[in-house]
Amino acid sequence: MSKLCFSFSCIFFLHYFIFVQPVFSHFHYPHLQPNGLLDHNSTNDESAFGFLTKLQGCHKGEKIKGLHDLKLYLSHFGYLNYQNNNPNITDPKEDDFDEELEAALKSYQVYYHLNATGTLDAPTVSKMVMPRCGFPDKQTPQHGHDKSLHTVSHYTFFQGSPKWPRGKRHLTYAFGSRFPTRFMPPVASAFRKWSSATRYFTFSRARSYQSADLKIIFTRGDHGDGSPFDGRGGVLAHAFAPTDGRFHYDADENWVVGAVPNAFDIETLALHEIGHLLGLDHSQYESAIMWGSFNSGETKGLSSDDIQGLRALYGF
Repeated sequence: MSKLCFSFSCIFFLHYFIFVQPVFSHFHYPHLQPNGLLDHNSTNDESAFGFLTKLQGCHKGEKIKGLHDLKLYLSHFGYLNYQNNNPNITDPKEDDFDEELEAALKSYQVYYHLNATGTLDAPTVSKMVMPRCGFPDKQTPQHGHDKSLHTVSHYTFFQGSPKWPRGKRHLTYAFGSRFPTRFMPPVASAFRKWSSATRYFTFSRARSYQSADLKIIFTRGDHGDGSPFDGRGGVLAHAFAPTDGRFHYDADENWVVGAVPNAFDIETLALHEIGHLLGLDHSQYESAIMWGSFNSGETKGLSSDDIQGLRALYGF
């Protein structure tokens, strides 16, 4: 019996070490604890992106401590091909504001309809610190050629335009065991709104989590998908392109139903992330649900841009 218990303990330990222990992310913020949660003793602003405020006003030709983190931000969200992601390796130029960083910043400013100054000015910082979806606005171009996005109007598709097979028009969804029950109805409402607006997809709740096409969970920090959450006020949620089916909310955020000051509407983010699950990338149209950032205390619905994007992708 003791040998059996010892064997089981070994198997459990190996499973924990391989699958549960956090995997270090290349996207690191200096004020996060090792477990990925916000360090509330930090002197940075009360946001996972608050470090950007200390860099406001920087421009090409300067060398400022912390520019490395600006490069990581722009790299993570698809504007810069920045490869120095190993915290144990010191790059003497990592805090240099070079031409590549200026070009990436201009690209970000153009995407969000800001003046393309190439300087980290106040309007740019105000936009960058806003809570947002964790998926990149566009995938980082390779070899200097941006072929990653197929853009029509304001909406965009993922690289390769992945979508659900033609015969897969009914999708099932399920909630993880720790998903708050009070938030299940607004997420179900978001699925109904996509179904009514498109008249192409239908959705229903699966009998089991394992059998569902779309799997929705509340989680925090590093949760094993390579895109750890960053505490309150940064990345709100993320979902993956077809036919992956994973949809994750950051449990550290203040979630509510409806428009409540200093909190985020669970249904609004569901509408956005369902768009990703169906194959839409971020839109450059601010009124679209697929716009990449969100204000607290607001609700949003589907726009004509969102519906046109899905129609263009699936041809209905």
